[in-house]
Amino acid sequence: MSEKALLITAGGKGLRMQSKNPKQFFVIKGKPILIHSIEPFIKHFPNIKIVLVLPEELISQWKELCKKHNFSYKHKVIPGGPTRFHSVKYGLKYIPDNCIVAIHDGVRPLVNNETIEKVYNCAQKFGNAIPVIDINESVRLVDGAMSKIQDRSKLKIVQTPQGFVSEKIKDAYNQNYKDSFTDDASVLESRGERIFLVDGNKENIKITTPEDILIAKAFLGK
Repeated sequence: MSEKALLITAGGKGLRMQSKNPKQFFVIKGKPILIHSIEPFIKHFPNIKIVLVLPEELISQWKELCKKHNFSYKHKVIPGGPTRFHSVKYGLKYIPDNCIVAIHDGVRPLVNNETIEKVYNCAQKFGNAIPVIDINESVRLVDGAMSKIQDRSKLKIVQTPQGFVSEKIKDAYNQNYKDSFTDDASVLESRGERIFLVDGNKENIKITTPEDILIAKAFLGK
């Protein structure tokens, strides 16, 4: 499978940012976060097929931002659904069969080349690949008023991009939404598939709060 595809989900509206401007459109180091999130994949795979899922009311704003920031790479833009699950499901309709597709959060602008390479290579070999990083802090499981220390060596933080053989992830999304679907791997796992892990990069954070913007500025300024 030589063809590579990328499905970007960018449905956030920046509510936790306390701003009317959607977080994926925040400008850092001269570019919107969303462009920063896409460009590493284009640099790694110059002919990659890209599908971008946005809230319908933001599509025209995105097109204006592309013109303003000279982002001319050809990509398909489609409106999303009521949840991330539905947005990915809609986007997968435009991903070809017989390829490796990575599904990536539009507000993760700090994914590096090593993570991208590992995800696509592992998915090519084993059918899927999920980037994870270690937990450095102590963690506790809370159950009502009680809590219990957990073995952090058995826990991982999950990131995106998550890579898949396109036919397998399309089939997995051909089912109804469940609350247990917290990411794309959990959707595939519900079909009885084993999930394969690769090392992610620690700076590959999801931009959610104003503090995350400061972190992203620091890394992008290196």
